[in-house]
Amino acid sequence: MKTTVTTSVGGKQITIETGRMAKQADGSTLVTCGNNIVLVTAVSKKEAAAVDFFPLTVEYQEKFYATGKIPGGYFKRESKPSTEQVLIARLIDRPLRPSFPEGYRNETQVVATVLSADGSFPIEILASLGASSALHISDIPFGGPTAAIQVGRIDGHFIANPTPQQMEKSDLDVIVAGTRNGILMVEGETKFVNEAAVLGALKFAHEALQPLLNAQDELREKTGSKAKRKFEAKKIDETFRANVESFLTPEIQKAFQVKEKMERYAAVDEAYDKAHTAYVEAITDKDLKAERAKDLNTIVEDVKYKVSRALILENKIRLDGRDTKTVRPISNEVGFLPRAHGSGLFTRGETQVLGTVTLGTGDDEQSVDALHGTIKRKFMLHYNFPPYSVGEVGRFGGQGRREIGHGNLAERALKPVIPDQASFPYTIRVVSEVLESNGSSSMGTVCSGTLALLDAGVQIKGNVAGIAMGLIKEGSKYAVLSDILGDEDHLGDMDFKVAGTSTGITALQMDIKIDSVSFEVMEQALEQARVGRLHILTEMEKVIKAPRGQISDYAPRIETLKIKPDKIREVIGAGGKVIRGITEATGVKIEIEDDGTIHVASSDPEATKKAIQMINDICAEAEVGKTYKGRVVKIAEFGAFVEIFGGTQGLLHISEIANERIKQVTDVLKEGEMIDVKVLEVDRAGRIKLSRKALLQ
Repeated sequence: MKTTVTTSVGGKQITIETGRMAKQADGSTLVTCGNNIVLVTAVSKKEAAAVDFFPLTVEYQEKFYATGKIPGGYFKRESKPSTEQVLIARLIDRPLRPSFPEGYRNETQVVATVLSADGSFPIEILASLGASSALHISDIPFGGPTAAIQVGRIDGHFIANPTPQQMEKSDLDVIVAGTRNGILMVEGETKFVNEAAVLGALKFAHEALQPLLNAQDELREKTGSKAKRKFEAKKIDETFRANVESFLTPEIQKAFQVKEKMERYAAVDEAYDKAHTAYVEAITDKDLKAERAKDLNTIVEDVKYKVSRALILENKIRLDGRDTKTVRPISNEVGFLPRAHGSGLFTRGETQVLGTVTLGTGDDEQSVDALHGTIKRKFMLHYNFPPYSVGEVGRFGGQGRREIGHGNLAERALKPVIPDQASFPYTIRVVSEVLESNGSSSMGTVCSGTLALLDAGVQIKGNVAGIAMGLIKEGSKYAVLSDILGDEDHLGDMDFKVAGTSTGITALQMDIKIDSVSFEVMEQALEQARVGRLHILTEMEKVIKAPRGQISDYAPRIETLKIKPDKIREVIGAGGKVIRGITEATGVKIEIEDDGTIHVASSDPEATKKAIQMINDICAEAEVGKTYKGRVVKIAEFGAFVEIFGGTQGLLHISEIANERIKQVTDVLKEGEMIDVKVLEVDRAGRIKLSRKALLQ
């Protein structure tokens, strides 16, 4: 039976419906706002998978029929998810995952399908709402509801779920997801706003998403409040757990005194081997032995969790010996790759990232076939995380969702400082190669990217650095950690990344693993992040502070000139003949914009100069009274046609050739001859009247 509920957020009405479509799924909802409709389904297997993690997958798919379009490309059908679709799938996934019970191992899949979209509403907000509501009304043991909201700010006023037109005026674009108790996820970018503004946006978002939570509870109640499946996490034999924990705790405490990551891991492995020998090796029953070996893995993680957190909360000492606010040692290098147009190596503790910059022309910009038209991207950042960066062996080929997400965060952090096309008409590609990783390689990417941009001579609007913050919280005790290690991310309660310049924030991302975090803790984390970010910027600027005065010798030089828009056709020529002739003669690349702006690119300055002269000659207009050196191109009985500049000819009448009267033009002139002529007149039709006689007098 069809059931609907309606609510309103930011003055826009949102309807959640169930019982009409996809009824064989464990839960399905249709979420509508105006012409925007998303179908979301949720299915979870009845039996647990034989894995030691929660196998949740979220798929987000955009159908081109949703906007009345046929897909581009050869096959004319939707293909693999675009980068944008992967990022939206991650936005849906991140607040859902911590809302499932600890130890739930049943394979679960959430699928969001965009059925209709007009671009007036953030469709990812509807998809996130649909995912939570589909799980909430189902029998799947989901601890929601959750909801998400997009926040903009215009003239100091926050706006919930703004339109694209409003976002163009906004200095803040943040998506916040949470529950009644607090915030679970933050993802966004800002235009150099301060920490107080960000905190204000988070508070506004949490208040604004409450109606969406209420609507989901109402829908669940209307559909009969289906009982959730009984689930109990697997319990380990208490005697076995007590004995192993008693043995492992001092061993792990000893291992966690080792400050170097790989040596610490080796010490933990040694403790595991000792416990395995003492408590598992002697078991003769094959099935019991396998079960105890699996239990031992769980206990090791539990002991690591308890020991590391106690070390920080009670002793204020972290795994590598730092206090809660100290940033690891930093070193930087620039300009060591001879052929890259810019390069920077950023090392912070045991995290090391190589950033490179390549400058290209308009031909190198990326075209993305999106729902609401083709998107042109002149700035790109690509993030690579090879397995050797964490001392592992793994497969290569393609980027996973994590790599796409980390790259997007770093790109958002740097995008606000990239110069506009008018002042720097290049396509810019930044590539991040993570060489070592022990905590926040995405923020290392921001730092190495900044170094590489400065080295490449890109006139960025400010230097950007990033830092990852963590949280350990037990009851009323908590500790906010600056510059977290990988283990502190894994064993902690929060991963909060903040990037920005010395004047303000450019990007932020937060994931919280516990039920809620107070705004007081968030405020402390933001301030601690600001201090840490400024420290990192200071270290970076000891190596390079301002963009180099010139770009690399191997980068194309782009010169820009402006012509009248009505001259564009003459520069291009019939079928592109003229512009092809210029590029073939000089070897340059030429881009022409509709407003008459022309970009000429070449690594050879002389070729660029020659091409610009050819374009100027084509576009030049004769000036009355001005003298030109022209070439006689054709002789007639009544005079000669003289080309005074590329493609522009005037008539030199026989009476204007010499002071004395001549019988034939050929008595004085011959084709191909170079002569000086003066422009006497340009009529309304653009015909040019020339004189040689006027110069002889």
